[in-house]
Amino acid sequence: MTEDRVLLITGASTGIGAATARQAAQAGWRLALAARSQDKLDALAEELGGEERAIALRCDVTDWDDQQAIVAAALGRFGRLDAYFANAGVGATRGFLEESVEHWKLMIDTNVYGAALSIRAALGHFRARNAGHMLLTSSVAGRTFIPGSLYSATKWAVTGMGHSLRAEVAGTPIRVTLIEPGVVDTPFFDTTPEHALEPDDVARATMYALAQPETVDINEILIRPARQAR
Repeated sequence: MTEDRVLLITGASTGIGAATARQAAQAGWRLALAARSQDKLDALAEELGGEERAIALRCDVTDWDDQQAIVAAALGRFGRLDAYFANAGVGATRGFLEESVEHWKLMIDTNVYGAALSIRAALGHFRARNAGHMLLTSSVAGRTFIPGSLYSATKWAVTGMGHSLRAEVAGTPIRVTLIEPGVVDTPFFDTTPEHALEPDDVARATMYALAQPETVDINEILIRPARQAR
């Protein structure tokens, strides 16, 4: 069992997940990196020090067996799991006459059901240890109304889920943090957004929450680009 803290990240192959993995590695964390893109995960794990420091785990967050498997793999490799960053997400074009209904289902399954499965997969271990930190990527979109945005509705669900989990574990040392970024320049978008946050900006905020002493629970971090109005 390593003495270093261990962080599991979903959606770790690109964007916020990959940026957080790099910053966490620099801070001394060992990492379990999960996503559907095995080749990108393998390259990132190798960049961060190979199997001694980071393991690559192919995972569909909407699959309960996969969720259980990545937690088991992290525990099997490192002997502990201190934090789980449920970061995987899917977006959609605004407008209730846009996108296919199949894409809608994928987005809801990933953003809502996948986040719930992440909580379920980690919580039993956190309960057994009486310690742990659950982080969920929500969004500014989970705090405001965006015309025609079903994506926004999924992030409202994640925000509610985070608060519900915090209420469930109140009175224990288990911590819960919602990460709520505004527009971020990630592969999430087909074209580069103007005046967007960089993934590293959100990763720094995430690491701030993770760096707090066990007596401090950062409940929410809302982070917008300087020019984003709402």
